[in-house]
Amino acid sequence: MDPSFTPILIIVGAIVAFFILLYLLPVNLWFTAQLSGVRINLLNLLLMRLRKVPPALVTNAMITSTKAGLDITSNEIETHFLAGGNVNNVIKALISADKANIPLDFKLATAIDLAGRDVFDAVQISVNPRVINTPPVAAVAKDGIQLIAKARVTVRANINQLVGGAGEETILARVGEGIVSTIGSASNHKEVLESPDRISKTVLSKGLDSGTAFEILSIDIADIDIGENIGAKLQTDQAEADLKVANARAEERRAMAVASEQEMRAKAQEARAKVIEAEAQVPLAMAEAFRNGNLGVMDYYRMQNIQADTDMRGSIAKPGGDTGKGSGGSLHKKG
Repeated sequence: MDPSFTPILIIVGAIVAFFILLYLLPVNLWFTAQLSGVRINLLNLLLMRLRKVPPALVTNAMITSTKAGLDITSNEIETHFLAGGNVNNVIKALISADKANIPLDFKLATAIDLAGRDVFDAVQISVNPRVINTPPVAAVAKDGIQLIAKARVTVRANINQLVGGAGEETILARVGEGIVSTIGSASNHKEVLESPDRISKTVLSKGLDSGTAFEILSIDIADIDIGENIGAKLQTDQAEADLKVANARAEERRAMAVASEQEMRAKAQEARAKVIEAEAQVPLAMAEAFRNGNLGVMDYYRMQNIQADTDMRGSIAKPGGDTGKGSGGSLHKKG
């Protein structure tokens, strides 16, 4: 190697080493922090790089908090960053809370941030309450008329309940439940229409914001519409159901009557068959009596005359009966 190139290599190496040193030791950040009144040493900045913590993020957060009068250490900021928190959001929330005289310390702010809630937005809601519009809530008064109500719920964040407290969905569900309960307890829908503020008073008195991350300031009824006549509809449905039951029972009774009639007809046919069978035995019995001498000819004629007289009286008793004819007369004369 040419000895003349040695000084050049040394100079180049020195420049490269200088830039590497500047990267590892962010002197510009250290200098800016010193000018802002933030006491932080170069060794801490170097260790931040080795722990893969952006030195600029920690330095700027400390400068901002110090200028706002907050006492936050670099170790606290670095710990929150390594835990996956949003450092800038926490610093902005602490500054806003301090200016609005809202009690909020760094530990609670980081806990809220790590819980998945927007701590800066929560502070903003504490300063400027938010209005939540409920979806249409349908309820039925005691007279059977359906009312559809919409409400506006004004809430502000409860800082101490943000960790573990219920969200907006719970507030909306509880307010809807209160509206349904209030309308349902009214004797008729006109009472609700005349004084809708009774819904607000009743719902507010139930303490619906307990256990939530919000504090309910007011509940205002925005609109109430009259829906269907649920009572009349239910009565109509009940009447139709009763009619179907009555028809089913009537059909059951008719079927039983038809079955009973068929059974009686079968019994009548059976009895008639027995009579015919018994009548068929009479000639045989008479023939047997003739053979045995138990029945004479005159006895037979006398029996025939009695039968003829019985038939004649029966024909006379019938309307339009013919009294001039009949075999009974001739048999009687023969006798």
